[in-house]
Amino acid sequence: MNTNGSPLQVTFWGAARTVTGSMHLVEVNGHKILLDCGLYQGKRSEARQRNSTFPFKPGDIHSVVLSHAHIDHSGNLPNLVRQGFAGPIYCTPATRDLTAVMLADSGKIQEEDADYLNRNRPKGERPIEPLYTREDARRCAGQCQSIPYDRPGEVAPGVQVRFVDAGHLLGSAMVALKIQTGGREHTITFTGDLGRRGLPILRDPAAVPPAELLISESTYGGKTHPPVEELADGLANVVKRTFDRGGKVLIPAFSLGRTQTVVYYLHQLIRSGRLKEVPVFVDSPLATEATEVFRQHPECFDSDTAKLLSNDPDLFGQRLVHYTRSVEESKQLNGRKEPCIIIAASGMCETGRILHHLKHNIENPANTILIIGYQAPETVGYRLVHKEPEIRIHDRLYSLRAEVVVMNGFSSHADQGDFTDFLGPLAGQVKQVRLVHGEVDQSQALAKSLTEKGFKDVVIPDRGEKVIVG
Repeated sequence: MNTNGSPLQVTFWGAARTVTGSMHLVEVNGHKILLDCGLYQGKRSEARQRNSTFPFKPGDIHSVVLSHAHIDHSGNLPNLVRQGFAGPIYCTPATRDLTAVMLADSGKIQEEDADYLNRNRPKGERPIEPLYTREDARRCAGQCQSIPYDRPGEVAPGVQVRFVDAGHLLGSAMVALKIQTGGREHTITFTGDLGRRGLPILRDPAAVPPAELLISESTYGGKTHPPVEELADGLANVVKRTFDRGGKVLIPAFSLGRTQTVVYYLHQLIRSGRLKEVPVFVDSPLATEATEVFRQHPECFDSDTAKLLSNDPDLFGQRLVHYTRSVEESKQLNGRKEPCIIIAASGMCETGRILHHLKHNIENPANTILIIGYQAPETVGYRLVHKEPEIRIHDRLYSLRAEVVVMNGFSSHADQGDFTDFLGPLAGQVKQVRLVHGEVDQSQALAKSLTEKGFKDVVIPDRGEKVIVG
């Protein structure tokens, strides 16, 4: 293998000037290594085209390094496998386990969405193929190989990875690469998604490894989240207000991370007596399975959560929360007249059971739709946040009469203050910074902050743009 040929370079193929579809291609020593392979989420026609085709031959990829299991980082891996990728996928042990359940669920959704569209297409039109299937997802999970935090591992000849705790999701990691090429050592750090300080359950992010090239997310690079301390009060107020008028609280939530955090807060509010014991339903088979994975990886928890679990092993359990699995159980929730809390996937209201709950509850002013996460443009969740008077769900318009409350404090993404503290100490140690995974205004705000801190080469790359390292 020639190690002195083409230069070390990175091409930004996803999450460039947008938030979803994380995918960055590292090329060195004749090998191609992919950092993440996420689903692009947005306008359906554009998302379908973007996700269906890759700007490289999947069979040419030597290995994938996966930062964490969220769908916008892992969700297109089965399609990569379907189109010829046969190499290893490196990630932490918790990410391996979460990714297996996440992708199996995603494959099921892809199959069901294709079936639904085909049943409703005009006769004679060519049937739609699912982006990938459950079998593709199963094969993909079989290619995952785990490397624990802070233990070096080789992902390609001359390329070593070290996963560093990112504090964003169970198993989430920053990716620190050491690369030997041309008789020199080069370094790249990819933050994946950085977590926040002070959130419950997970440890705070570790120190960001210095590198020649820093690839950083920038989702909330120009925003400041409400204090973590206000989350419990805000959640309690929404629930009490809705229940006083006899309504339901609908919470669209990502099954990984966000659902477990909300359950944690509800558990603590009820246990402390600040909320009466209310019916709480997690209507997501994926969230149910993901919660089981959380139980299997206590090594990722912070000291407070570990202590709580030692005193109350049912912290994520079924005494206070009802986990529904079957479609029939889900349908029965829509027939309930009594106040309750329903947490259902998906987080951006584009697929999954939350759409059915919205259809049955969006026109009742007694109900509340509680938005607790980022909503990409063109999604149903985005339209809810902006309180459009009519919301299209499953090809029908519904009047928005339910109260919509947005609580961004639940975000597990770093905000501007976090970025300043996490990245600021690296000024003078990093030659190049490339900001990804952010809408342009947020990336620009973070770029300005980093430049003021003394970073010299800070760029927001376009899709397909390259950077040479060294």
